[in-house]
Formats: sequence, C-alpha cells, structure tokens
Amino acid sequence: MTPSTQSPEIRGILKRQFAEQIAFFRGKLGNLVPTQAWDDLWKSQHDRAFMVAGAQSADLLADLAAAVDRGITEGVGIDQFRKDFAALVKKHGWDYTGEFNWRTRIILRTNAATSYSAGRLAQLREGGFSHWMYKHGGSQDPRPQHLAWNGLVLPADHPFWQTHAPPNGWGCSCRIVGLRRPEDARKLGGDPDKALADGWDKIDAKTGEPIGVDKGWGYQPGATVADDVRQMAAKTQQWEYSLAKSYMQGVPESVRDSLAVAYRGLPSVADGARRYADNVLRERAQVDIPPYRTLGLLTSDQAGLVRDLTNIDASGFDFALDRSSILHVRGQHGDGDAEQRRGQRAVTADDYAQLPMILSEPDTVEFGGQSRRTKHPVVRWIKRLGDFEWILALEVRAGRKMLVPDSIYIRKRRPAQP
Repeated sequence: MTPSTQSPEIRGILKRQFAEQIAFFRGKLGNLVPTQAWDDLWKSQHDRAFMVAGAQSADLLADLAAAVDRGITEGVGIDQFRKDFAALVKKHGWDYTGEFNWRTRIILRTNAATSYSAGRLAQLREGGFSHWMYKHGGSQDPRPQHLAWNGLVLPADHPFWQTHAPPNGWGCSCRIVGLRRPEDARKLGGDPDKALADGWDKIDAKTGEPIGVDKGWGYQPGATVADDVRQMAAKTQQWEYSLAKSYMQGVPESVRDSLAVAYRGLPSVADGARRYADNVLRERAQVDIPPYRTLGLLTSDQAGLVRDLTNIDASGFDFALDRSSILHVRGQHGDGDAEQRRGQRAVTADDYAQLPMILSEPDTVEFGGQSRRTKHPVVRWIKRLGDFEWILALEVRAGRKMLVPDSIYIRKRRPAQP
C-alpha cells in the first residue's frame, strides 16, 4: 500500500493497532446484528455489537466482519478492503447504498476509529492519567469546532469527555492524550490555560448532540466495556502475530467458525499469502517480512480432526506461513525438472494464493506421520484442482498453536481406473 492510495486519516489509524483496540473489536464479534439503517444501533450499543448498515443476512455479516477484522488486526489498506468488499457484494448479491469508494471508506474508517478510541480509553483508565488533552487529527478539511478544541486540557472526569470523546463524527480523526500534569500538555502542542468555551454543552436542535458533534456520536466509545477490554489485554502476549489471532475464544463457536471460513474466503488473504511467499522467495531485503503470516483460525471441526489424528488439542490454532517453511518447500519442490520427473510440478509463489481455499475446502484430511526436520506431527490436506492433486503436509506446532506447511506436493492426477 503506497501513501497515495490511502488517506492519512485511515492510514494512521490502521497502523496503530494494539492489544486493547483488538480486544474491543473482537469483543463485538460475538454479536453480529442485522440492520436496515445506520442508527438501528445507537451510541454505546456499538460497544458490544458489530453491524454494517443494511446488511441483514448472517452470512453477509460474517463475511463483512472478517474483512473489517482483518483491516483492524492486520492493518491492511483500504485498497485491499475494497477488493474484499467488492467480492462479498458479488457473492451475496447485496444491493448496498452509497457510492462504492465512499461506502467502503466509511465502513473501514468508522470501525478502525471507534475501536482505536475504545482501546485508548482502556489504556487511559489503566494509566490513571489525571488530565486528558484533546488532539485534533490534522485532516485537510478541519471542522471549526474540532479545531477549536485542539490542545484543550481538562480533568479526566470532566463531563465534556462523556459527549466529546473522539471520534466526534463521520471521518473524525481526533484523539485523546493522557497527561500526568496539566502543564505536560505544552510539550505535546497543547495549552493547559485554554478555557472551555461557554455553551460547549448546548444541544444542536438538528442533531440532538452538542454543537460540533455529529448525530449519534455524542458518547464515549468503549466506556461500557473498558474494564473487560483491560482484563483481556492484560492476558495477551504482546507481540504482533499473537495479536492477529487473539481474543477469538470468547466469541461463540458457531460465529468463530463462520469468521474463520469467511477470512480464508477473502481475496486479500489469497493475495497476502502470494505476496508473503514471493517476498521470501525473492529474498527482498528491503521488505519488512513478518515472521509469520496467518491464514486464519482452524474451525472447531478442523481442530477436532487434528486432535483425532494427532492427539493434540488444536483449539485456538491457526494455519500459517513462515519463512523457513517456504524456503524448505522451495528446496524440496522448487526444481521444475526434478518435479517433472516425479510426475509433479514446481511450487511457485503464485501457488500460495490457493492455500486458503484448499484449507477451507479439502477433499481429504489424513495423518502424515512426522516431519523429518522437526519431528512434529504432520497432517495432510488434499485437494483435487483441475489435472493436479495438491497435498499440503502441515506440521502441527503445539507450542506456537499453528499448522505450517512442511511440504507442498502438486502432482499430476492419476487416470481413473476402468
């Protein structure tokens, strides 16, 4: 994602994901609410439920939730989200309202902004900051009232924050900064002597909110669940890959399974797997390659199957790629001539785009013994695609709670016996 393809407001929020933010958003996924209009859920009701205005079927909501969740937990850009959104609209025949770019920006931006603010609220309360400072988001077309509040310092328990905690409207990128002392604001561009203007709590007759706050935005995102969010975040190992799959165990199993399948069905996940493999295979030193690339959680049925085959409880495990497994597959199955002699073909970076689909829709799953490299148990996912049979030999890593390809065979299918 290049800077030119994504607004600074969206890009900034998506790159700041953190434990409390993800804990808040994942806490909503156990309650996917069908709606007709954006205000069917009102203010703090959004703290415990996920909705997209006009999305009414359970399958559509699960798919949209998976796409938004990936945007928040993995920081994918708006272009990838739009690709996923277009595919989901076509899949479900959804007649959504609004222009495409505007609607996709609103969906991703709103969920990213509110989850960020809710996560920050949990951190502010945990930190015990005595004062909070309003920080304008720096948008290119600032709202006069929001700009007027920039640098304002008030006690953390001031009633202003109950109705003016950012975001204060559609597209608002303002935020709160915690302070130990009011005078600390000067180091951050704030003004502890700035007075709150009279009439700050005057209600706009058109919106029913204080002047400068959009309709339905006069509340403190995350306030009703802040303690739960703090407790969840405190239990999490603080490293990026862990965050990408955290907090799903509290989601009802049926919803969790739907989200896992929906995740692997997103075009951006297939694209991400191909790009990850391509970066590893090309050894691109200038690219920041994360140690792991998730392909989504196992469903409860898949976890049960792994348990039956290996005697390992795979609940909470995910499918994943890592550098060593991709390089190992290249070493074993990357030589086109050698693979052709074995009745196979070489595995390329493009082939990794097929893995999410194969993992969700295998023809057969069977025990595959042990990995020669690590001695970990191996489970084979087998899928027939066209003239070839794909065999994913997945190493079960109980310590990391993941299944990672130990080998990938793509072999010519044998003719059917007469």
